[in-house]
Amino acid sequence: MVGGGQLARMTAQAGVAMGQTLRVLAAARTDPAARVTPDVVLGDPDDGGALRELATGCSAVTFDHEGVPQEVLAPLAAAGVPLRPSPEALVHAQDKLVMRRRLAALGLPVPAFTGITGPEQVAEFGAAQGWPVVLKAVRGGYDGRGVWFLRDGGPETGALVADLLAAGTPLMVESAVPMVRELAASVARSPFGQAAAWPVVETLQVDGQCARVTAPAPGLDADAAARIQGLAIRIAEELGVTGLMTVELFETADGGVVVNELAMRPHNSGHWTIEGSVTSQFAQHLRAVLDYPLGSTAPVAPVAVMANVLGAAEEPAMSMDERLHHCFARFPDAHVHLYAKDGRPARKIGHVTVLGSDEPAVRERAELAATWLATATWTDGWSAHGPADRDPREDS
Repeated sequence: MVGGGQLARMTAQAGVAMGQTLRVLAAARTDPAARVTPDVVLGDPDDGGALRELATGCSAVTFDHEGVPQEVLAPLAAAGVPLRPSPEALVHAQDKLVMRRRLAALGLPVPAFTGITGPEQVAEFGAAQGWPVVLKAVRGGYDGRGVWFLRDGGPETGALVADLLAAGTPLMVESAVPMVRELAASVARSPFGQAAAWPVVETLQVDGQCARVTAPAPGLDADAAARIQGLAIRIAEELGVTGLMTVELFETADGGVVVNELAMRPHNSGHWTIEGSVTSQFAQHLRAVLDYPLGSTAPVAPVAVMANVLGAAEEPAMSMDERLHHCFARFPDAHVHLYAKDGRPARKIGHVTVLGSDEPAVRERAELAATWLATATWTDGWSAHGPADRDPREDS
């Protein structure tokens, strides 16, 4: 796996049960994945030599991020290295304009969009399509980075676009979708062509990055969920995806959906599947890239909520080990995953998943636990040294 972050870490953990050892390309021995697998290649994702070393003797090469240049992947593919997904598929997760054009050509629901080479084009697009609009870096950008919400075509907008273009940032602009919420649909597809889909989930974004995932998406009827799953599987088939793919979507007031982004790897919105599904996204990704029969995606509880542990504005004095102790004491049913990453503001350093039957109660428990692990503060005022507000097994 190219990349040594938390996605590779959790993929390595899933591989252990299959008797597989994940070799990772990591920047340093202290990267999250490099701490849990014995097979580590040190290097950068744009280093062709490091990628060749990574690939030597491997059954398949896959990715925990999209930041591998096509010009580096091309010679590996030409040499017969089994890259999964292929460069031809991966480019649709690397280049937003390529993705928009391909999905639009397939007649799939995307916002109005255009590529940008000059500031005047943003003003023209806004005048034609209506304000506000969303300016995006075509490549790179995640967790809200590389995205600018523009309300008009005034001088500040023109200056921003000019500065970004002068800095070499390729840009596109698209209509702002009047959405009611964000959804995500994760699917897996094998080289054999087998596909499987998990329940559609609701994602909550805070300051541009995912804070909470609820599975299944509350209030989404079965027919709508099936249509969204079918949409995701069709995209995977049309693009020739092998492995995991997540389609991030906007749900509109009329019950329709618009495709926002694609990711061709395990995805934050699928972390709930580790405990909440018969087959986790990480185990499924390995099955898919190794061309094993895919596993069941059935949920194991009526509701699963995953809350990200995001680094606090100021690192708590209490150690993470002590915070974990208190978290388990209050919520023994909480499933905590820590990524062995130093805390810094808004950085994803772990996640908490809680299962149950009462969605509001499950959501509250997951969010309380995640916030406690990040800040060492119980936001509901609970204290381990006083009477508990509730039985810790309640709603488990």
